[in-house]
Amino acid sequence: MTTAGLNLIGQALSIYDNDLKLVLSNRRFQEMFDLPDHLVRPGAAFSDTIRHLATQGEYGPVRDIEDAVQVRVDQALAFEPHYMERIRPNGMVISVEGAPLPQGGWVAVYTDITRTKQAEELLRARSEELSDQLLTHAEELSATNRKLAATITALEEAKRQLTEIESRTRLTTEMMPAHIAHVGADGHYTYSNRRLSAVMPGRPSDIVGLHISEALGPSAFARIAPHLQKAYGGRNSVFEFTEDHDQRRIRVSFTPDQAGGVYILSMDVTEETQARVALQQSRRRALAAQMTSGLAHDFSNLLTIILGMQSRLERMDLPDEAAELVTATQQTARRGGQLLNRIADMTGNRILQPQATDMRGVLEDLKILASPSLPRGMGLSVVNHMPDEALMLDPGMLQDALLNLVLNARDACGTNGQITVSAHAIGRIWIEITVGDTGPGFSAEALDKALNPFFTTKGSEGSGLGLPMVYDMVKLAGGDLQLRNTPSGASVMLRLPYRPAPATHGGLALLVEDNDELRSQFRDMLVDLGHSVIEATSADEACALAADLEDISLVLSDIRLEGAGTGLDLIRRLKPGLPCVLMTSLPLSDPLHREALAQGPVLRKPFSRAQLSALIRTEAA
Repeated sequence: MTTAGLNLIGQALSIYDNDLKLVLSNRRFQEMFDLPDHLVRPGAAFSDTIRHLATQGEYGPVRDIEDAVQVRVDQALAFEPHYMERIRPNGMVISVEGAPLPQGGWVAVYTDITRTKQAEELLRARSEELSDQLLTHAEELSATNRKLAATITALEEAKRQLTEIESRTRLTTEMMPAHIAHVGADGHYTYSNRRLSAVMPGRPSDIVGLHISEALGPSAFARIAPHLQKAYGGRNSVFEFTEDHDQRRIRVSFTPDQAGGVYILSMDVTEETQARVALQQSRRRALAAQMTSGLAHDFSNLLTIILGMQSRLERMDLPDEAAELVTATQQTARRGGQLLNRIADMTGNRILQPQATDMRGVLEDLKILASPSLPRGMGLSVVNHMPDEALMLDPGMLQDALLNLVLNARDACGTNGQITVSAHAIGRIWIEITVGDTGPGFSAEALDKALNPFFTTKGSEGSGLGLPMVYDMVKLAGGDLQLRNTPSGASVMLRLPYRPAPATHGGLALLVEDNDELRSQFRDMLVDLGHSVIEATSADEACALAADLEDISLVLSDIRLEGAGTGLDLIRRLKPGLPCVLMTSLPLSDPLHREALAQGPVLRKPFSRAQLSALIRTEAA
């Protein structure tokens, strides 16, 4: 209907996109300029049309046609609104009015004003005869022009407001950390805030006009297609999927509109997923600790009694056979105690302590630690493809986990074989560390149950807690662990979040706090503020560290500490001039709090990172 309407008007019209390709023209456009059919089809190049017109003499004598074409192409690419009149070779006088479009490109309207010009010339020739009438009409025209000017002013203001609203809306959507878009009923994008490449790297940003399958790629489109069809059916859909490019976790929301299209909101929730996994593991561990703590306590008492009774039996004059039984019972009881300790390690207060970590150093130390425990016929290779960048990891827990996996691989291979530890980054989202061996591989039962506590294939020599402890560490960090068989043996893959360490512009900070949970929170604050951190729980321990490390630039200490010394005692024992910040939850009426305030500002717990930062800057100044 729109095309039919445009064909009925007496003016010629053409619309070109931001690549200067023809989007639409009416029949009058072809007739006015006598254009061949291929130049009025959608997709025809603006430069080809100009070249044809220049060749036909539309612009008069032209020395260099290509130069003339380039000049007009450059003018068109500027997308400036314009109005002009010109005389064509056939004597026709036309006006050309062009205006840019909000999404790029422009629309041009060509009007035949030959008769108007002829009337003006005739009017000019008869001006003396018509002077009286002309004055009258001039007055009427002047009044009309004033009304028209007022109308134009109002329209310009409305246009300005609409343009400003559109600009603000687009700016708002482009600032959001999500991709906001709309696809029509045919699956082609009609709007995008140009954030697709930020949410899904490797995809284009300028996707208006593209089909959604072309913009996302076949793999991602296959995952979202069922949900998109559901939205086309009129039902809202919210779901998550893992993107293949760098294993990002993407959350997508489809909302149908009344015209048959679908609004799309997609965002990267990888960090949220990592945090959710870590929180779930912490809750599981807390529940396991509740269930096992009482049982472990009672069982520990029973083992203590058994060992005590066996020690008394050991001192008696018993036959050799009985002495052997006593020794075996003691060994079994001690093994039970070791098992209790490992259960306590799994369910107890294991807290990740991320710090700036060099993966190269961790892997080199692993090889040094593991090699002496391997038989001569077994090789250990460490392949490091990680970027040379410090990452936020708990090096102690990570090294324990990898050493555990290497020793498990050693036990699986026997006396001969090859163990390979490899590490690489997946984008800047994940660290993937794989420990593989050339052993017999996992049995079907082991693949299914190896992560369950107490499952072991080593008989009486295994506790069944090695892999579960590794799994626990990975989950606490927000990552994942996978077991699989390879053509050469078995492999265990650890996937940990890739978190670059912040630049340590703040220097080395000494944190003194005897509460583990609070110390972890304060450490994170200091790291975020650009400090590398060492920790102590007492004034004596802090003084020993300060004596060994000369480059400490800041001390953050609680007033009440483990042991007899306080934070005030610590400050007196440190070298003069070292910036020290005290913190406390003591009331203002407490003598220690009043004494601390007499020396300087004190942070009242709880406090924010901004408050800590402000006080640090004050002390440093």
